[in-house]
Amino acid sequence: MTEQSRGGRIRGTGKRRKEPGSRSRGWTLTAWAAASVVLLGGTGLGYVYFKLNGNLKGVDINTQLGADRPSDVDNGSLDILVLGSDSRSGDNAAYGKDEGSARSDTAMVVHVYEGHKKASVVSIPRDALITRPSCTSDSGGGTVPGGQRQMFNTAYETGGPACAVKTVEKMSGIRMDHYIEVDFTGFTKLVDDLGGVEITTKQAIDDDESHLHLKPGTHTLDGEKSLGLVRTRKSVGDGSDLGRIQLQQAFIKALIDQVKDVGVFTSPKKLYDLADSATKTVTTDSDLASVKELASFARGLKGIGAGDMEMVTLPVQYDPADPNRVIPLQRQGRQVWDALRRDRPVPASATKDSAGDKGDAGDVVASEAGESSP
Repeated sequence: MTEQSRGGRIRGTGKRRKEPGSRSRGWTLTAWAAASVVLLGGTGLGYVYFKLNGNLKGVDINTQLGADRPSDVDNGSLDILVLGSDSRSGDNAAYGKDEGSARSDTAMVVHVYEGHKKASVVSIPRDALITRPSCTSDSGGGTVPGGQRQMFNTAYETGGPACAVKTVEKMSGIRMDHYIEVDFTGFTKLVDDLGGVEITTKQAIDDDESHLHLKPGTHTLDGEKSLGLVRTRKSVGDGSDLGRIQLQQAFIKALIDQVKDVGVFTSPKKLYDLADSATKTVTTDSDLASVKELASFARGLKGIGAGDMEMVTLPVQYDPADPNRVIPLQRQGRQVWDALRRDRPVPASATKDSAGDKGDAGDVVASEAGESSP
């Protein structure tokens, strides 16, 4: 790797990262947590290294963005942008009409604290109206001007992963160390390979748009039903994207617990199936686009479980001009990003007046994981 492509990025094996204790708890980074399976799957599979390595897709974000980025704060922490792509092309056509482009259906900034024993996850609403920077077009290579009051998920549509990273870095003032992307089809396959995910619903979910119908009680969801849950919005809470985010956060914790208890290391076939599906599914930054790097990355993070993760939504209010859109609360948003930049917990005061903190969709799915502060 050249110095230019390295660009000051922090690799999984760098000196900045401190190894945690050897607790055998699963950990996830992902949009819908699928990247936890990537990390587990990348470990101990030298005998199929070349096949799995050939599955991975990498994006050289460092070269595309150049030097116009926040400084990399060397405090032992780690920041990762995780996106779920809603492309309707190819196998994903079953989930909607192909309109010739893809958007970020789910976006999360994962901040791993110094010591790598705790993490905070900040969900960014896809319908949030933000100031998008100018980006290089993901299709023609020309420059697409930025603008105010642009939906957040149009950054990915405009300039792909590099534009999504650039937009988040401009919003937060925090340099992203890594990028991980998962698509719809890959998500369903990963959950099926895992054997499903057990959740408990406190009330019925009936959503024709996401094709999900569940009675109150405990269910083991296969990949299709899991995807339906994380896409459900009309039948829970206030029917907004903010309610869907709350469902996604609850599902992620259930999936993490499932991953840590599944015993993949006692079943070589299950481990291989998970790793094969995961490495075919994800796109990462070029620094992570090898099984060796993913394995090293995983070893440094495996001590973080669901109870060690604080999950919040970027503070927002409904747009007075359009109730289908939300506007980030500037003062509270600065509190969130400043806390992560200083490697501190997100203060409760940052989210208490946010529309994303007032919905009741988060109570639909029970979470067994206890919360703890970083």
